[in-house]
Amino acid sequence: MTTIDEFASGFSEEPGYLNFASVGPFGRAVIEEQQAQVELLRRARFGSLSSLDEQDVRVREAVGALTGFRADQIVFQPNTSSGLMHAMFGITGGVLLSAAEFPALPFAAVRAADSLSVLAPHWLETADGPVTPGVIRDQLTSSIVAVAVSLVDFRTGYLADIEGIRQVIGDRLLIVDAMQGFGIVDAPFEVADIIASGGQTWVRVGWGTGFLALSDRALERLTPVFSGFSSTETDGAPLDGVQPPAGGAAAYCISPPSPIDQARFAAALEEIAAVGVPAISARLAEKVSRVIDLADEYAVPVTSSRAENERAGIVVLEPARDQLTMLTASLFNHGVTVSVRDRAVRLSPHVSTDDESFDMLRGAFTSYASAITV
Repeated sequence: MTTIDEFASGFSEEPGYLNFASVGPFGRAVIEEQQAQVELLRRARFGSLSSLDEQDVRVREAVGALTGFRADQIVFQPNTSSGLMHAMFGITGGVLLSAAEFPALPFAAVRAADSLSVLAPHWLETADGPVTPGVIRDQLTSSIVAVAVSLVDFRTGYLADIEGIRQVIGDRLLIVDAMQGFGIVDAPFEVADIIASGGQTWVRVGWGTGFLALSDRALERLTPVFSGFSSTETDGAPLDGVQPPAGGAAAYCISPPSPIDQARFAAALEEIAAVGVPAISARLAEKVSRVIDLADEYAVPVTSSRAENERAGIVVLEPARDQLTMLTASLFNHGVTVSVRDRAVRLSPHVSTDDESFDMLRGAFTSYASAITV
């Protein structure tokens, strides 16, 4: 078992980095794993490359340890969007989702609808509020066979109640884009039927990594539309004829993935499992509260939820429209890395965010407060 302090010490990003919801800098375990796998491939010593074939099982078991899904219910994906595309193109019937979700979800739904005409998007009306069980319940119809939601809203940081959503949708499929919560939220993933996520944000493993997890119910109802030669029951590439898709989640793959990417992803997930997501979530909650307290101290409006059960790692600031440029300039001038979208500034710390980073954020807020009172 790894302590949270030991886990945090494995990262060494520069102070001032508060943008983990966009991309998480590598830690020592991931770098060492990548170097080891690259060196193995560079030398290609007799018999050594067989270990690359073991990475697929390794990464699926690592995902399973954090989600509760069996390894045969999981397939490696190069990113979240690919997993969501596989899911949406495989559905027949209506899918209820908000048009304000991160584009990966609505794009997948619309592309599937336009291409195959078997999926019908039903756009959830939220009145600019969060996606909640009640909002979903009031808009369900008999033609809806699936509901899709982000575990954490990328704009507001709102943490969805997927357990409550499961209760109101009955036996419809529950699709979860877990990108903004996987690795930091101790979520009841077992209530979902389809989970897609990537590794470049909170898991801190870079691009080219992700997964798609499918419940047995989802596997019964979905059609593997994009299923390549690596997704058959044949041992190795099928050289004689086109074989039917494999059973289980393995059918949702087009071509053999990079074993080096799989190993990198597995190393990060194994490290998370060793410390435990609850420990990560608790430490991150402290960091998020500290960001909120600083914003309050300098009267910077916080529009993301303050309640721990409704937030994950994102804090959203929305100053007056004529003060946004001043706030972003102050953050930039003090070396604080954040995301800015429309009128909002999004800050997202991690367990490794240190005191120097908070000192830099305080300096930025001090400059901002001084400028707007002049």
